[in-house]
Amino acid sequence: MGLGSELYSTFIYSPLSFIFLNYHQPVIIYQLFPNFDFLKPTYMSADLYSFLLHTHSIFRWIVLLLLLIAIFNSLVAGNRPFIRTDARTGSILTVFADLILLIGLALWYFGPRGYKIIEQQGWSAAMKGPDRFFAIEHTAGMIIAIILLHIGKAQGRKAISDKSKHRRTLIFYLLALLIILVSIPWPFRQIGANSHWY
Repeated sequence: MGLGSELYSTFIYSPLSFIFLNYHQPVIIYQLFPNFDFLKPTYMSADLYSFLLHTHSIFRWIVLLLLLIAIFNSLVAGNRPFIRTDARTGSILTVFADLILLIGLALWYFGPRGYKIIEQQGWSAAMKGPDRFFAIEHTAGMIIAIILLHIGKAQGRKAISDKSKHRRTLIFYLLALLIILVSIPWPFRQIGANSHWY
């Protein structure tokens, strides 16, 4: 095998963008972008999936508890100042909400009831199929709810009256709570028949 063939063999499998002309056999190889598919894992072990799923469920209760505390504080605040405790509760709430989102996205992407449904069935079929809730609705609802939590938390930093801070925080937190409650696959719902409380 000559040098040209060796170079051809080297560059034909290279993931880097390259144009090469082999003088033994005229072949033009052009790759605009690197191919990193070999770096992308597409699976999750059953043990890891079960662990993350239970962690996700436990964090759900922490988020709900913190959210109810934040809503109660804003509801009974009246004209009292927006104090550090109010801001700290919102910060802890959003931290746990972000953690549950990250875990949820990992479960959605690597697990069997999220991205893989869309990948196998296509977007249109997934929207109409029985797995639509976990593939699309649950994730979309939770992302919207967490965005609302961050917006509600940000109200405490605005240059407005303390009463307005409490009122706006209350509104965004209540909207987030409503979306969260609707988006959770509770065991008493048909969609959550195989789900657990924790």
